[in-house]
This record gives sequence, structure tokens and C-alpha cells, in this order.
Amino acid sequence: MYRNTFDHLCSMLDEIGGLKATKHMLVDEQVAMCLNILAHHAKNRVIQWNFGRSGSTISKYFHIVLKAIICLNRVLYKSPTPVPEDSTDQRWKWFKNCLGALDGTHVKVRVDPNEQTRFRNRKGDVTINVLGVCSQDAQFVYVLSGWEGSAADSRVLKSAMSRPRGFKVPAGQYYLVDAGYSNAQGFLAPFRGQRYHLNEWREGRHPTNPRECFNMRHSAARNVIERCFGMLKNRWAILRTPSFYNVRTHNVIVIACCLLHNLIRRENAHDPLDDEIENLVPEPVEEPAEDDPTISTIESSETWTLFRENLAAEMFNDFRRGR
Repeated sequence: MYRNTFDHLCSMLDEIGGLKATKHMLVDEQVAMCLNILAHHAKNRVIQWNFGRSGSTISKYFHIVLKAIICLNRVLYKSPTPVPEDSTDQRWKWFKNCLGALDGTHVKVRVDPNEQTRFRNRKGDVTINVLGVCSQDAQFVYVLSGWEGSAADSRVLKSAMSRPRGFKVPAGQYYLVDAGYSNAQGFLAPFRGQRYHLNEWREGRHPTNPRECFNMRHSAARNVIERCFGMLKNRWAILRTPSFYNVRTHNVIVIACCLLHNLIRRENAHDPLDDEIENLVPEPVEEPAEDDPTISTIESSETWTLFRENLAAEMFNDFRRGR
């Protein structure tokens, strides 16, 4: 994190998050200790050595700063805007009214042995399943952390939408999702049984039918959420290995890291991690057997199926004209 971003963060935590200096420690030292733990997954004794503070003091201020970061959610979560009709962005111009993309990612945690079965994912790791929703410019719009690793991504999404202040999709708009979710109003999924991931379109391969063309362009745009998760875990080491904190605290850590990710994306004209993650290849997906109007259910419909088919045909016709 650059110095000017750090200074801005400290100012926001003071003015909005309620983080105040004490007679024992200034705000910038409190924040610096917390960021060290998040970025390097540093143990308490390492922070003791680096900052000359006691273990209890470090633990106390780590939790205080975490709480203050969460208070920034209203200003740091991105308010998504739909892709406009006149978009010239090669990745997004086909997806008019699209708000971004969403997916789940797994974060390793430590739990009691008698709880590990619930938290064990299909790879055998003990994790929490985190739902991340991002805008076209790779900023988080919504994050839900806490579901056990054994929970399917689609189940986590339904949980997010069922909450009073949960995830909402305005009527007439939508997010791109992978094949692990249903193709339903508000959630545009790829065609199953067709080539999809970006690495399948390298080495001069071209789509041979409308559905392949749709999948190729869908994958290029939806990759933004994979990049989001990639940058998040590359920047915050505490999300790459099981932390020393309980699941409840780790859920707060996940949200805090996502909010800090957004701040860095806004403050820095060029994020060096962006280039490293640009061509990230996602893992294969297991296909599963307010006042304004919003989408409240995830159910396939004939109208939405026809929308996808028509969009695929339009894409393929344009592709053939351009060859």
C-alpha cells in the first residue's frame, strides 16, 4: 500500500470508522500493525518484535482496527453501474445492463475437529465459502463470508438474496455467473457442454457455433471476478492459509480485506497486481444437478433462456462478419 493510500485510510478510519489515537498509540501505528498482520499473516510475536508492543496490546488494537474498517463499508463498497448501450469496451459491450460478475471462493480456516466435516470442501480442505460480487472494474459490490466450505455456491447465493439487507439485483439488470449457477433472471450463465474457459480459446481457436461464441465472450468478461479473488489473495496473505483466529473473526477479516482491496483500486491508477492476475485460469466448475423492484428468486425462465439464445446468435453473426 502506497503512503498516500495509507494516509487516506487512516483519515477515513478516524473520521468515519471512529478510530482514535490513545495516550499509548497513534492511529497510524494501530493501522500499520493491523495491515502487517493482514498482508503478511504475521504472528503476534513477530509484530511484538517489529513494533515493540506487548502481545495483548497488539491483539486489542488489531480487533479495534478491524471493526473500524468494517464501518467503512458504506463508502468503500462499489455501487455498480450497468454496461451502457454505447459501450465500446471489448469485454463488456455485448452485455448491456450487466452490473458485473459473481462467484464463490474458498478461504482456509481452523475449526474444532468435531466441526471439520461441515467445513470440508470437495477438495478436502477445511474452508469457508465466500460469495464475492464485483463490478466491471474489479471492485467488490457485495461480499458474504461465513458459509461452511461444504456449501454449494448456489446455496450461498440464495442465502445472500434472502437476507433483509442482503444482495439485491435491480430488475432488468444482471450479473455474469459460471456454470455452477442456474441461468436465471438476473444471472447470466454460460451454455453447459460447450468450450468455455479462456485457455480453451488460445492458440488460434475460434468458436464454431453461436453457443461457443457466447461462452468465449462470457468467459472473457466474467474473468473479472477471478482476477478480483486473485488480487485479493495475492495481496493479503492471511487469506491464503488458515489463520490463528476463529471463524467468526476470520469472516470479519475477509470483509475487511475486500474493503481495503476497493480502496487500493480507487487510489492507485495502476494496480501492479492487475497485470500478474490478468490471464488467471479459473478451476473447472462442478455443474450442479427495498422499494425499487429487485429480483428475489433464482429460477430459470423461458424468457431468460430466449434472451441468452438471441444474444448468442447476435454475437456469432458479428463474429463471422468480422473474419
